[in-house]
Amino acid sequence: MTPGARLQAAIEVLTILEGDRAPADQVLKAWGREHRFAGSADRRAIAERVYSILRARARLAFAMESEAPRHLVLAALYHLDGLSIPEITALSAGEHGLAPPTSDEIALLQAPARPAPDWVRAGVPPFIAEAFATRFGEVWMEEAAALIQPRAPVDLRVNGLRGGVEGALKLLALEQVRPERTPWSAFGLRLPAAAATEVQKTRPYKSGWIEVQDEASQIAGFLAGAQPGETVIDYCAGAGGKTLVFAQALKGQGHLVACDVHPKRMAALQERLDRAGAEADALHIGPQGEGLEHLVGRADLVFVDAPCSGSGTWRRHPEGAWRTRASQIGRFADLQLEILRRASRLVKVGGRLAYATCSVLAEENDLVADAFAASAPNFLPLTIAEAAETPYLTPAGRRKVVELAHGARLQLTPRRSGTDGFFLALYHRRN
Repeated sequence: MTPGARLQAAIEVLTILEGDRAPADQVLKAWGREHRFAGSADRRAIAERVYSILRARARLAFAMESEAPRHLVLAALYHLDGLSIPEITALSAGEHGLAPPTSDEIALLQAPARPAPDWVRAGVPPFIAEAFATRFGEVWMEEAAALIQPRAPVDLRVNGLRGGVEGALKLLALEQVRPERTPWSAFGLRLPAAAATEVQKTRPYKSGWIEVQDEASQIAGFLAGAQPGETVIDYCAGAGGKTLVFAQALKGQGHLVACDVHPKRMAALQERLDRAGAEADALHIGPQGEGLEHLVGRADLVFVDAPCSGSGTWRRHPEGAWRTRASQIGRFADLQLEILRRASRLVKVGGRLAYATCSVLAEENDLVADAFAASAPNFLPLTIAEAAETPYLTPAGRRKVVELAHGARLQLTPRRSGTDGFFLALYHRRN
């Protein structure tokens, strides 16, 4: 493909993203399958262009006074790549390429820079900027920039059911994959962002020695404190990432249940369990939690990773920032509280309840935790400092989570912890 054809392809992908709820990586894969003539270098260049535009969308749209995909691509060429108008025009050579900029588009590209509002400089929608300012105070712009701008690395979790970290490192080295150790998770490894697809082709991945899982998710799962012999329920299991963390902690002893109201999300769970050498009961439950009546008051640990905005993952999915609406956050919060109350019925006296989201927004996190605590006096806070006494965190990791914690709550962010954004609140049932 010519450079101009690649740019036109980026416009096509951005246009699809406007009307499709699928993540950008899935849209790019689908585009590649439908355009077989595009080679691997073409697909990689198109993906890099799309992601660079998504990360700089606020700035580019502000400059062009438009969110149209073509205008975003032109603005990226001018403002991000530093190309001149003649150089941009030259990219229109050849068939199926980018059409040359019009006189109106040239005028927008060359217009004097206007003072940008804070939300543009931070790179997030205005209502998100307001929420960040309330949540993070003076450093909110740094928090937003860390969440949107840098490309996230690929974190791996070594599966202790298969072997130790050193063994996994040796197996990966045989395939020329040499990750670093993550700083906080004792079972975490880290690779550059570009290694995401390659690592899943390795024997350690195919044999269940490693799983792709952000360090924040690992930390939250380990802090929940699953112990061998316990009954553990992963209440919103989805594809089962936390389920595998709990299986590792149970060491084959106890009863592990993974459930979700969406069976499609759990479709790959059994395959992942088999690959990891783990066992769990996978249950499809009803919208009101139907199907778990036999477990009411019997669980030592119930972990609720509730549906949320996904704002903590925007460094991986920057398109999510522009798909989220303010009205959705309130609806998520109502749903999260309902799910948490429903799941709490499964906890036995003396058992533990964990509430988690991959969000950095207070309305989905602290405010939900506040509402639950007010309505459930039999659930007492369990401090993060107490939960951090686990061998699954490094000594530095234990110090870090205690430093970041506020009593029984922990908020991880790219700026604070170098991880995805993740919230965790822990409770202990007293009666």
